[in-house]
Parts: sequence; structure tokens; C-alpha cells
Amino acid sequence: MDTEGKIPRALDALGPLTGRTVAVIDVPDTDWVARLRAAGADPLVVEPSTPVTIPVPDHALDAVVAMWTSFRGVDPADLAEADRVLRPGGRLLVVHDYGRDDVSALRDPAAPEYGPWSRREGPFLHHNGFKIRVVHCFWTFETLEEATAVLAEFGERGTTVAERLKRPRLTWNVAVYHRWQGGLVPAGTAEAG
Repeated sequence: MDTEGKIPRALDALGPLTGRTVAVIDVPDTDWVARLRAAGADPLVVEPSTPVTIPVPDHALDAVVAMWTSFRGVDPADLAEADRVLRPGGRLLVVHDYGRDDVSALRDPAAPEYGPWSRREGPFLHHNGFKIRVVHCFWTFETLEEATAVLAEFGERGTTVAERLKRPRLTWNVAVYHRWQGGLVPAGTAEAG
């Protein structure tokens, strides 16, 4: 529901993805792939799997983008697969909900993305070379009535969120965990947080 395009822009800023060879795991929609192609990227859409499997030769990609269902925490086999397919200086970008927003109230509050994953001692930030960028997005609706109708589909949690709305949008914070191939910053590269 990123109608503002903030998530693709953040991924391109961290990748970059424009003009690059990219694998996208669990792509959210075909429109997103079309936007990548229009920006000059060459995306390979990969189905989610456990462990992560990317069907390309070693060092074939400039970036791997994993969206929501992949890299659920950090499995060493998944990191090894990403490092295998990335060229030196390539980027692994992992997208998950971050929480601390309206949308997280619709989901299981015990979900790891809302707690341990985003902590300094968590699996992404502690030993695996990831940094985090939080993208502040919105679920935006035309009217409060439309928002209420959509939120009703989430049951009691959705109804509770709808009752608090003052305008037809929900805050949605998205985490992009990012790391260089091998977890090491290439020489001469400025690392952005």
C-alpha cells in the first residue's frame, strides 16, 4: 500500500537498483517490477523459499531485495546464498515492517519484526553487518468511510484502529535492513545509515 513510492525510492538509494541486475524475492506486485524496469534495472523475480535459493551463478547480481517473507530473522544459509550471488560491492536489502505505527496495531503484537529484529542486539543489527533505514509511509484512503471499511476486514483490531482515526490514513513504518556483500563495506565507499 505504498502509494507514495517511498519504499522503492529508499531501496534505490541504498542499492542502488537503477541500471543494475537485481533479484527480488517475494515481489509485492507486478507494478513494482515494472517500475524497476522503467528505471533501467534488470529484475529477476524469485519465489520465496526456505532456505533462500536464488537461481543464478556466483557473483551475478548487483543487489538482492527480499520483501517481507524472506530473511525472517537472519539464517546463516540465507546470508551465504545472498553473498554467493552478489558481486563484490553488491547489496542485500531486506524489507520488513518496523512497527511503532498504526499498521502494527492490526497485526500480532508479538511478531519479531516489532521487537527483537530492530534492536541492536537483534539478529540483523548485532553480528551480521546490517544497518537499518526506517521508511515512514502511510496507508492512505480517500475518505474515513473507506478506511473504516478496509480496516473492518482486520476484525476487532481493525475496528479499534478505525475508531481512533481522525483522518483517512494510517502511519506505516517499514524497515530496510541493508548490508554489503560479505557484510564488509567496500574500500572508498561511504556507508549510509
